[in-house]
Parts: sequence; C-alpha cells; structure tokens
Amino acid sequence: MADPEKMSHEMSSVGGTLRVLRPLLHLLLPLCVHWVAEEMTVSVLVDVTTKALCPGEFTCSEAIYINGLQQTVVGVFKMVVLPLLGQLADECGRKPLLLLTLSTTIFPFALLATSQTREFVYAYYVLRTISYILSQGSIFCISVAYAADFIEEGKRAAAFSWITGLFSASHVLGNVLARFLPEQYVFPVSIGLLIFCPVYMHLFLGETVRPVLRHEQQQSCMSKILWVLCKRFRSMRDAASVIISSPTLGGISLVSFFYELGMSGITSVLLYYLKSAFGYNKNQFSEILMMVGIGSIFSQILVLPLINPMIGEKVILCIALLASVAYALLYGLAWASWVPYISASFGVIYVLVKPATYTIISKAARPTDQGKAQGFIAGVQSIASLLSPLVMSPLTSWFLSKSAPFNCKGFSIIFASLFLVVALCFACLLKPDDPSHSKSESTEDMEASLLGSRS
Repeated sequence: MADPEKMSHEMSSVGGTLRVLRPLLHLLLPLCVHWVAEEMTVSVLVDVTTKALCPGEFTCSEAIYINGLQQTVVGVFKMVVLPLLGQLADECGRKPLLLLTLSTTIFPFALLATSQTREFVYAYYVLRTISYILSQGSIFCISVAYAADFIEEGKRAAAFSWITGLFSASHVLGNVLARFLPEQYVFPVSIGLLIFCPVYMHLFLGETVRPVLRHEQQQSCMSKILWVLCKRFRSMRDAASVIISSPTLGGISLVSFFYELGMSGITSVLLYYLKSAFGYNKNQFSEILMMVGIGSIFSQILVLPLINPMIGEKVILCIALLASVAYALLYGLAWASWVPYISASFGVIYVLVKPATYTIISKAARPTDQGKAQGFIAGVQSIASLLSPLVMSPLTSWFLSKSAPFNCKGFSIIFASLFLVVALCFACLLKPDDPSHSKSESTEDMEASLLGSRS
C-alpha cells in the first residue's frame, strides 16, 4: 500500500509549486500559446520545404544545406545578441524584451500562409533567420530571469521544471493540432495564435525591473552611438567576468556548449534523415513529437520536483545527459522504421537537461546577474549551434546519398553523440555552489580576521 503520509507530502509539494507559479500566470499563458503556434508548424515545414525545393523527391540536400546555413548564421549573430538581450532585460525591463522577441515569429509564417512557392520559401528562410536571431533561446532566458524575480532560491528547481513541462505540454498540443488539421489551415491558425501572444502580454504582464535612468538624451547622435557601444562592451565584459569568477558557471558553460553542439546538430537534420531513410511524413513526425512531449510533461512537472530535493540538480543533469547519448545512438543506428519511436522515448529523460541547467545557473548567479548569466551561457550555446551545421549538414547529406562510403545513413547522428559524451564528462566534474553561501563564508572569514587582529 502507498504511504498516506508520503502521498500527502507529494500533493502539498505540487500545491506549493502551483502557488509559487500563480504570479507568473500572465507570463506562462502567452508563452504556452506561442509554443503551441510554433510547434504546430514543425512537422509541416519538412514537407513544405521539400516540395518547394526538391519536388517529387524524398531526399532534399538543398533543404538540409539551407537549414544548416540558417543555423550557422543564427549562431554567429546570437553570440552577440543573446548576451545583449540578457543585459537589456536586467537594465530596461523584462516586458519590452519579451514583446520584441515574441513578435518576430509572426512575419515568416505569414509568408508561407500567403504562398508556398520556391521564392516564398526562400523569403521565409530569410525572415525566419532574423526571427531566430532575436527569439531563439532569448525568450526562455528572459522568462527564466522574470521567474527568478518572483521565486525564492529553494523553489526554483521545481518552478523551472514546471515551466519546461508546460513547454512540453504546449508541444504536445501543437503536434495534436498539426496531426489533425489539414495542411492548408496550419499556418493561418498558427499566425492567429502568434498575434494573440504579444497583445495579451502587452495588456496584462507586469514589469519586475525598474528601468535604469539614462542621462544621454542631450548628447549628439554619434556620442550616443559610441556611448551605447562602450556600455555594451563593458556589460558583456562584466557578464564574462561573472561566469569566469564562478567555477560552477564556468563548468556549466562547458556542459551547455558540448550538449548544444551535439543536440542542435541532431535536431537540424533529424526530420530530413527520417524522411529520407524511412519515408516519414507529417503524421509520423507528429506522432513521434507527441510521444516525447507527453512523457516530458510527466518527467518535468511531476518527477523532477520530487527527486530534486533528494539527489540534486547535478545528478539529474548527468542522468539526462546519459539519456541523450542513448537517444542519439539509437537514432543513428536505427535499422527499422519503428526504432526511432524507441529512441524518441529517451527524450522523456533528456528534456531534464534544460531545467537542471537553468537551476544550476540561477543558484550560482547573484540576483542582479540573473539575466547576464542566463544570457551569456545562452550565447555560449549559440556558438555551438553555429558550429554544428558546418559538420552535420554535409555529413548527413553525404551518408544519405548514393556515394556514401558505407551503409549507415545515421552516421552523422552517431558522430554528434560524441559531443554529448563530452558534455556528460564535464557534468560529472561540476561542483554546484551558492553565491549566498560563499558570501556568508567570506563575511565570516572577514569577521574572524578582524577579531584576530583586535586580540
């Protein structure tokens, strides 16, 4: 029989987390709608781009290369933009940055809703690249910083796991809509939902940061530009010093870099690989994504908040990284069309990498450095995301072609799993710390030295 006292404790823990999340309602609702709107287009885009760029073919090297080029360009600019947006969120407020990043997604999908010809698909890639530069990763970083303004340190792991769990739930709903909506309705519905998000946030979301007063209004235009550039350089230098001064933040930066190097490379080519190797279509893509999403909701919302107090973020991170290695190897070695479904099941565990990482960063950074720390490490991830397509796109295209040196269509995914192994090794070496503890320890040391000098 189940222990009633244990069940009561678990229920009270869930109830306490829900109470903690209540002030974030006006943040989480539009975010969930935004994620639904984005996810419902994912399984359709593979077919749309393949039909436009390689009509009548299952393998489309052009689409694989364009996606790789897009990811590389996005990664180059995100190295600067992500830390910058994190710093601006600390200085100018979370709300205006969230409104900006959420709004950028509307325009590329509006193009595909208008037409899906080759020219419009190219135009979509251009606008989507700009949108990714501003929104990919930054929405989550700013949202986590916003949540940290409300949530005390001891409850952040549970709260962040709920946020990522809602992210997974939104993906499930988005894939359900993609599975059952006719293809011609997917983009119009998505655009309607995307427009709703910034409108709702503008009307109901409160601000948590008091904007810094500026005194440069009477300066000349050139002086303003130089002032802004100098200030941005100093801010980025300060953000780098925050990371370097903390062994925990430095270590999690390495973990994030190698994890993103492997996982972003896999994500960029996975659906095209499945379409080419096993003839997957929109419905099968949606089924795999739904299966992962449903399991991810359970693992993030229920499992992580219960096990985190017992084993800690580091152990959760290591287990999740180990699952990501298994996930990659099974996909790369898939010998039948049903094997990717088994591989996708490991996504239920590896999704815990993100909430564990956010929690470790949040606990290691001071309250005034939350945006800087999250943004800087997101910038490190963007470096990885620009490097991975340089290898993954040509490698995937080569092994999917008839000129492959040996028969292993998923070799590029197996290769990417090596970076996930490196991330796991760095995660095992992590020693999570707490800035409040180090501060109290330094204070005690100072008091002890003063007392010693007096005596």
